[in-house]
This record gives sequence, structure tokens and C-alpha cells, in this order.
Amino acid sequence: MAPSLDFSDWWAKETRKGTPVVVTMENPNYSLVEIDGPDAAFRPVDKDRGKNAKQHTWVLLLKAHRAVGCVTWLATMLWALLGAIKKRLILGQGVAMESEKSSRGRLLFRFIRGFLVLSLVVLVVDVVAHLKGWHYFENPNLHIPQTSEIQGWLHMLYVAWLSFRADYIAPLIQSLSNFCVALFIIQSIDRLVLCIGCFWIKVKKIKPTIVGDPFKPEDVEKSCYDYPMILIQIPMCNEKEVYEQSISAVCQMDWPKDRFLIQVLDDSDDESIQWLIKGEVSKWSQKGINIIYRHRLVRTGYKAGNLKSAMNCDYVKGYEFVAIFDADFQPNPDFLKQTVPHFKDNPELGLVQARWAFVNKDENLLTRLQNINLCFHFEVEQQVNGIFLNFFGFNGTAGVWRIKALEDSGGWLERTTVEDMDIAVRAHLNGWKFIYLNDVKVLCEVPESYEAYKKQQHRWHSGPMQLFRLCLPAIITSKISFFKKANLILLFFLLRKLILPFYSFTLFCIILPLTMFVPEAELPIWVICYIPVFMSFLNILPAPRSFPFIVPYLLFENTMSVTKFNAMVSGLFQLGSSYEWVVTKKAGRASESDLLAAAERETKAMNHTQLHRGSSESELSELNKMKEHQEALTPAPVKKVNKIFKKELALAFLLLTASVRSLLSAQGVHFYFLLFQGVSFLLVGLDLIGEQMS
Repeated sequence: MAPSLDFSDWWAKETRKGTPVVVTMENPNYSLVEIDGPDAAFRPVDKDRGKNAKQHTWVLLLKAHRAVGCVTWLATMLWALLGAIKKRLILGQGVAMESEKSSRGRLLFRFIRGFLVLSLVVLVVDVVAHLKGWHYFENPNLHIPQTSEIQGWLHMLYVAWLSFRADYIAPLIQSLSNFCVALFIIQSIDRLVLCIGCFWIKVKKIKPTIVGDPFKPEDVEKSCYDYPMILIQIPMCNEKEVYEQSISAVCQMDWPKDRFLIQVLDDSDDESIQWLIKGEVSKWSQKGINIIYRHRLVRTGYKAGNLKSAMNCDYVKGYEFVAIFDADFQPNPDFLKQTVPHFKDNPELGLVQARWAFVNKDENLLTRLQNINLCFHFEVEQQVNGIFLNFFGFNGTAGVWRIKALEDSGGWLERTTVEDMDIAVRAHLNGWKFIYLNDVKVLCEVPESYEAYKKQQHRWHSGPMQLFRLCLPAIITSKISFFKKANLILLFFLLRKLILPFYSFTLFCIILPLTMFVPEAELPIWVICYIPVFMSFLNILPAPRSFPFIVPYLLFENTMSVTKFNAMVSGLFQLGSSYEWVVTKKAGRASESDLLAAAERETKAMNHTQLHRGSSESELSELNKMKEHQEALTPAPVKKVNKIFKKELALAFLLLTASVRSLLSAQGVHFYFLLFQGVSFLLVGLDLIGEQMS
């Protein structure tokens, strides 16, 4: 018998002091009071005793109002979801189906669809068996009936299915489950070690520093600091929304104008956008900025081919460093002064990488979830690898390279879609060191639509696997230490680029639903709940303001596993979509300083228009023609449509089917996880997360 934990009588024992006194009042309006001691009258009165029936009623009404409000909110969300399902799936209003270009993507969709159909059939059979009392596995005292006990061929078939399931299917699923759980634990340990390393860096305040003030001349007789020659490159392709703010930010660098040159590397195939970029370059050139416009007639090699073509110019030989900014990046004026001095007296340093900051991180739920991921990447992964290994993957932008390091490593190659990671790995194999500056931030954008984010993630996860195939022989035969080789092969490529998407998709989207239909193969609760929540908690630590989104983050990461798995397989086996480069759609979000500058430009434009009021008729007609030409270049607004993502929808219905099946096994945690994960896939499949695409 369990011991009683009620200590109220024990706590109530007190030593009575004094003599009890009974006071009787002749006035009937006064009540009788029994005083046990001299201090009894002065003890604090319990607040609950002072509440009357009306106050208790109000408290209950408030609680009921909150409960009704919560239920109403859930009902509204459910009704909206059902309305979206009806509008987009049944009626097909304002939606377009996602096109699968790769055979691997179509094969994966067919596999998921077949899995879904089979699951529905098994669910129906299990429900019928449950209603008829054939579910023997819930009671260990029951047994598989003998032939003489079998009544009806349906019962016989179901018993044969149970025997086949327990003897042949369950062991295979259990073995695959144990393998994925082992990978899951290894990857979780890696994440934990990275977090411990980041914590150590914070406690010890370890960070790259510049000795002294490099911009103060050591010799008093010297007039100024000898600024090195810097080449600044802005590669872009049809970046109509962001070209102006990126060129403007780079042209305002706090660096001597005769010591840097800006290359605007335009690969746009839209002639109207080319003219807009040319006009912006011409405007800054007239202000005395050394800026040139380059356009390739044939866009081969995507971004790598663009950078390679620019580096082949003869005048590049006079420059020592090159800074690269993508079209949506807006560096601060002191960016070069915070990064370039690290190269001084450090001839082995090949790269200085800055951190990204996002102007639209609070735009919608999708951007908030991306901010969590990228904050962990920069705050933990890049910083820890930079401090302890002097190596990390180049992020492709917001970094400064020593041109000699690029040339020594073979320059830009067009063999993968992750040319930034490619050049970083080759530079590391040649002995060059990297520095990551967590305090230097460059503003940029994250994709605001799921379609754009999905295409970006496909490129980011297919390219590394393609690069791994190409770089593996060079890594093995390189002269770097065995520890660095092991880090590159086991951690940098296999664990973080291959194992992570593999176990995430296999464990949570395949094995977990299977265990609902094959209860003999069990998946522990700590694999489903405890470790994922703990890992999500670690991932969200660098972005503490995002703690309310820890559950959506966990569900969304599992939802993205289907895209990452598909991309990983495409890159590993060199399928058609592994070398597909799609420029990420930008929204052109501006920072606060950009908005102020735009307002100032608009004010100047209004004043400029007022000055032209006294102009002649010919000048006014010329201005009107220019205005009409600009309006003609502005395209008509395109109606926004939603995409239907078939793989995500099929997985949504599969997980929801598995959640219904889990009710028969009375598995609470499994049911809730499958239900919420299925709803997450449903929201993504219907394109209800993020902004719509034009």
C-alpha cells in the first residue's frame, strides 16, 4: 500500500497557548468568536474565506470564457483548414500543381502514394478485426487460434497476416529502426558537442581580434594607412527587387575610393532589368565611384561561371583581396575595415567570413523558422569550426577572400551548384585557414514563400553530395592531417549532409507510421518525444526570442526532411535535378536605413519636379516620354497563385492515417505526434505557410 502523503494534520499541530475565552454579546448583530490564544485574533485571514458566492461565480465564468475562447480558436483554425482543403484540393481554385522534373522525385512520390494506399487498406482491416475482437496482441493470454478453432475465411486470413507480420515484417522494421535510432543518437551527440563548444567560446570570450588599431599609422611621419586594393563583386541574375539597395550599400563603403573597384556581374536575361542595373551603375559612376557593369552573353556555370569570368579580367591582377556580396546583401560602410585587417601579418589566412542578419526574419512563420535554423548555423556551427578547426563551409557571400588563395586552390569551378563549399574545401586541402567573425553582420533576406525556400534547400542539400563524390579522392590523397581528413569525410559531409536528412525522413516519415501498422516493431517514446524536443531546445538557444516557436520548429524540420532527402539522393546518384540552379525569389525588403534613404530620394525627386515647372514645353515633353518609358518597363501585376505539393500532401494523409491506427493501440504520445506532424505536412502541402508566389 502506498504511503499517505497528506501532511495537513501534521502541519496543523500547534501548542495551544493561553486559556480559551468565550465572549457573549447581548447585541444579536454580532457573532460569537472563540479565541484560542492571545495571537489568534491577529493571524492572517485566508483570502479564500473572504470570497462570497458571487465572486466565485465570476471566477468560474472567467475560466469558462477562456476555455470557450480556446475551443473557438481551435474550431476556427480547423474550419479554415477544412475550407482550404475544399478550395484547393476539391475545387482547385487558384492553385497549380508542383512539377517534378527529376525521375527520383516522381519515384519517391509513387512510393509514398503506394505506401498511403496500402496503409488505408491495412487500417480498414485492423478496424474490422478490432471490432470483431481478433486483436490478440493486446492480451498476452490469448493465442493464435488453431485450424479447428477458426470460423470463417476472413478470420483465417487475418491470423495468417498476423503471423507473417510478426515473423517477417516486424524484424526488418525493427532492425531499420535501430539503425536509424543509432544514427539519430550520433547526430544528436554531434549537435551537443557543438553547443558545448559554443558555450565554452562564450564563457572564455574567445574571438578573432585585430592587434592594435591598424588604421593608425605606426610611424607619425606617415600620412595615412596603406590600404590594400580590394575588388568587390556583386553577382546577380534577374534581381529586379534588390539590385538597387545592394549596389547602393556597396558603393557607400568606408574605404578610399581609389583603393577598391566594384564589379556588378549581371547574368540577367531580361533586357529591361539589364537597363535598370546599367542605369544604377551609371548613376554611382558619375558620383566618382569605381564601378563597372559586366554582362555575359552565355550564362554557363551559373554563379561559379559568372565569378570565374570576372576573375579572368586583366585588371584583377592589381588587386589583393576580393569581397563577394549576393544581390540581396547590404553590408555596413565599415565592413571592409572590420574584415580586411585580419589578413595583416597572417599570410596563411585565406578567408574572412561575416555573419548574416535578416531584414525580414519576423515577416511570417516561415521566415521565423528559417531564422532559428540559420542562427544556429552561424552562432554554433560556423563559430565553433572557425575557432577550433580554422575551417568551415564558405557561405558564398558576405566574405573576403585572398585572391592568391583562390588561385592556389584552382579558382571557381562550374562542376557543382555549391561553388562556395567547393572552393572552401579545396582551399582547406591546400592549407589555407579561415576566420569567422560572429560580430560582423550583413543584412540580407530569407525566402518568404515555401516554394522559394524548397528550391533553395534542394540546391543546398544536393550540391554537397555531388561535391562529396568529386572531392573524396582529393581528400584521401591530400597532405592534411588524419584528423582533418576524418573531420571532412565523417562530420562535414557524411554526418551533417547525408545522415541527417536520411534518418530524419526514414525515422519520422516511414518507420514511425509503419510501427503503427506493425505493433510488434516498437519505436521508443524517447526517440519520438524527449530527444527531439531537447535537440530543438539546443537549436533554438541562439535565437532566444523564438522559444514560443519550438513546437512548430520541430514539426517543420521533420516536414522539410522529404525535400532534403530527395535532394540528397539526387546529388549522391548524380540525377537530373542535382545540377539545377534556380535563383531564389526575393521580396526586396529594406532595412530601416534603406527606408529613410528612399524617403529622402523621393523628397529630392519632388523638389526636382517643382524646379522643372518653369521649363520649356520641349523639356516637359522629354520628361513625359522618359516617364512613359519607365511605366512601359514596369510589368503588369501577376495574380498570385498557390502551389500544391504532392509529396507533402501524400505524407500528410499517410501520417494522419497512422494516427488513426494508433488509437487502436492506445499509444497516446505516438497519436499526438502523428496527428500534429500530419497537420504540419498538410499545411505545407497546401502552401499555407509563408507568402504566395507570383
